[in-house]
Amino acid sequence: MSATRSPKVSERVAPKAADPQPQKKKRDDDDGPDFSTLLHAWIESHRASLLDSLRRLGKQPIGSFFTCLVMAVALSLPMGLSLLLNNVERLGGSWQRAAQISLYLQLDASANEGEQLREQIKGLPGVADAEFISRDQALEEFQKQSGLGEALKELPQNPLPGVVLVTPNQVDKPTLEALRQRLSELPKVQQAQLDLVWVERLAAILKLGDRFVFGLTVLLVSALLLVIGNTIRLHIENRRTEIEVIKLVGGTDSYVRRPFLYMGALYGFGAGIFSWGVLAFGLDWLNDAVVGLAGLYGSDFALAGVPPADGLSLLLGAVLLGYIGAWIAVARHLRELAPK
Repeated sequence: MSATRSPKVSERVAPKAADPQPQKKKRDDDDGPDFSTLLHAWIESHRASLLDSLRRLGKQPIGSFFTCLVMAVALSLPMGLSLLLNNVERLGGSWQRAAQISLYLQLDASANEGEQLREQIKGLPGVADAEFISRDQALEEFQKQSGLGEALKELPQNPLPGVVLVTPNQVDKPTLEALRQRLSELPKVQQAQLDLVWVERLAAILKLGDRFVFGLTVLLVSALLLVIGNTIRLHIENRRTEIEVIKLVGGTDSYVRRPFLYMGALYGFGAGIFSWGVLAFGLDWLNDAVVGLAGLYGSDFALAGVPPADGLSLLLGAVLLGYIGAWIAVARHLRELAPK
């Protein structure tokens, strides 16, 4: 009986051992989808979230427009003040010209010696430019500015010395003082004068302006985060039931969060575009009055527009603020939407 049974047992066992195909198929199933499939699914998910955010914003055009407009006004104030501060600094002259060192030459210094001294000073380290004013030029300018032309003509000789105006390439009090001391030791130099009080006043004014702009920027950025956070919170409340259902069927927090992050970034993008346009229009509108005022003083000064680099920085910052505001709002309310 054992001899007759063994072939049947071998017939039952042999096919299972001889066919490795099901095991190979099972191993392939355990490996899961490949990288390209996962990447395509990730891109498709982000595309769907972006389109969904655009569609929802398009359903509320008036509300979306005014939200972007409020954000644009808040963004325009600090950027506009910063641009005006830069224009005021350019109007008053550069730091280097405000910190000029005046070298008064000896009365016996000739015009050729003054020119040679100017060339020597211009080649020194720390000097951006040097200008020589001869005695005759100094007297002529003084006659025009003082209104004492007839009285000065009665003088037996020109009492004014030649002057070399030295423009430094950087404004720093210790550096300027060291440069002044070095220039005062040059031949034919009788006195080297530097108005450090004016330099310190200019630095204090610009520092005050920078701090004011920084403080205003911090306040308005905080207000922007509150605005975008409250707006996203309203969108979350309108989709509360939908979000709870998504979490009940296994939706992750990142999946729920993604459309709102895109929505915040879109709000920021729209606000950045509006802000850039408001600044460009405002500066152009103000420039007409500035050009007219400068023309009365014989100046060709005009306000500079919004530099492309500053405009792109404003746009990128607005998108980032919208993204951060949406992230804070979603993170705060996502815990409340957990399925019970």
